[in-house]
Amino acid sequence: MNKIRGEYFLFLNTLIWGGTFVIIKAVFSDISPMLYLSIRFFFASLLLLPSAYHLLPKISKQGYKEGLILGVLVFIGFAFQTVGLKYTTATKSGFITGTFCVFTPIIQIFMEKKLPNKGNILGILLVFFGLVFLSSKESSLLSILSEIGTSFNIGDFLTLLCAIFYGVYIVYLHKIVTRHDPKFLVFSQIAITFILSAVFTLVFSATKIETINFHFSWYLVFTIIYTALFATIITTYIQTRFQGKVSPTQTSIIFSFEPIFAAVFAYFLLNEKVSSYGLLGCAFIFSGLLISELWPALVKGKNG
Repeated sequence: MNKIRGEYFLFLNTLIWGGTFVIIKAVFSDISPMLYLSIRFFFASLLLLPSAYHLLPKISKQGYKEGLILGVLVFIGFAFQTVGLKYTTATKSGFITGTFCVFTPIIQIFMEKKLPNKGNILGILLVFFGLVFLSSKESSLLSILSEIGTSFNIGDFLTLLCAIFYGVYIVYLHKIVTRHDPKFLVFSQIAITFILSAVFTLVFSATKIETINFHFSWYLVFTIIYTALFATIITTYIQTRFQGKVSPTQTSIIFSFEPIFAAVFAYFLLNEKVSSYGLLGCAFIFSGLLISELWPALVKGKNG
């Protein structure tokens, strides 16, 4: 029951995150990516400080070390995804981010010395092909395969790096989450991401990698409030609180629904079309989740 409850809450995270691709994509006319991350995580840290302040003196050196590693992994993932989103579409960003479901079980083998079961492997394969179809705007399979190789740009590459580091984050969080107070882990991740975002905002500006851009608008205010509260504090707490009850591989398969929600939001709000192959991709992803979830019962029934 705890596992099922955890899966429900992790699925809620995918819905919240799916909407952020569209919201964040549209805000870059008002603010530069790294500055946006700095402000977003500053407000999130500020809101969390009262609930975490009394815990800080009680945390061991090992706790601070592991909280620091989590925060660095979160920052790297968000930085690559946010900057990458400036150069690619919301739908493609959602698709490439979703490929972390392929990297997670591989990373789990090295970090936890644990192999995924056959149902997880089959589910991952279905999810991967679903992501390929979902990302396509073409009308034939050959066109889909051609598009993957020919339209890959710097934004896609940065988003792919995000997917890899997010896979590492999922496995590492699962490994340490039961050793520490969830409130501390949530605060440490968000506070460290704020500090690193602020530092790199200044570094990027000084080295001309990114020009600091800020134009006040109510849409910018809405985006910062939404992403700081819902897509940062709430989602980080949910994942930290419940991922210990769900395996990293299963978590990654659940999170693979994020690009489906991203595509739905992009269709209604940005008019980014999803082809018939995209709909087929959604079916593949859903099938992958079902097979991964039901596999233990199917094996048990067969052996019984």
